[in-house]
Amino acid sequence: MDRRSIPDLAAFALLAELRSFRRAGEIMGVSASALSHRLRRMETALGVRLLNRSTRSVAPTEAGERLLARLGPALADIEAGLMEVAAFRERPAGRLRLSVPRSAARLAIAPRLGGFLKAYPDIRVEVVSDNALIDIVAGGFDAGIRLDENLPAEMVAVRLGQPLSMAAVASPDYLARHGVPMTPDDLAGHACFRLRWPSGAFYDWELERGDDVRSVAVSGPLIVDDTQLLVAAAVDGAGIAFVAEPSVREELASGALVRFLEDWCPPFPGYSLYYPSRRQVSPALRAFIDWMRRPAEGS
Repeated sequence: MDRRSIPDLAAFALLAELRSFRRAGEIMGVSASALSHRLRRMETALGVRLLNRSTRSVAPTEAGERLLARLGPALADIEAGLMEVAAFRERPAGRLRLSVPRSAARLAIAPRLGGFLKAYPDIRVEVVSDNALIDIVAGGFDAGIRLDENLPAEMVAVRLGQPLSMAAVASPDYLARHGVPMTPDDLAGHACFRLRWPSGAFYDWELERGDDVRSVAVSGPLIVDDTQLLVAAAVDGAGIAFVAEPSVREELASGALVRFLEDWCPPFPGYSLYYPSRRQVSPALRAFIDWMRRPAEGS
């Protein structure tokens, strides 16, 4: 094997990292069968098996582990060199793959995405919206966006936008029929909607006033995994939703929803973009970070 084998070596490294022909193929833009054929060709040339694979799992052999240990630093140097060369382009280009919770996709990404794509037509953006706490390295992502409290360790974080606050909201009709909760204790008598995380756990409403911090396990007629459904049900007068304030800004302005317990909902750090500390920032990612940190139009 010689330097012409570098693409095959890079494919092997990605397979060993992701342990999935399907996921590696999606990232490389080839089919899983084509990737399997490439690996078999490389193993034949080397005369040694590099990956143990079955219908359910893929894992490096001892020989594969040793090769991977050598390849890691070398491929990182190659990637860094390519990024340095790409920086000489007048316009950033390439693929940018982001892992984003659904709320951040709607509140942080959507208002800026169209403008970014028009400003950087040579960048191809893939946004995967999922509320699960995904390992962005194993998932083949360039970066992720999460609330500060959910950021993984050993990541570089870049704050995006302003602090957020939660909002307890209901329709005027619901509040006229059931009264306005004045304290967290009053929520016990109300129809409060619940949000379930991908892990299966419920989100307990986090309320705070000064030193009085509450985690309220509410109950009610609705359990969802998407805040938009909470907002729609609240507008229809079915109960109380507890969501990030930007999610209901238009409904509050129009009077479709009314906010209360506001003194129990202090601001907290908003979303941050994060990426592995050992990975050099690509021109495409740098352009995206700079774009997202610009003041929003009209602000």
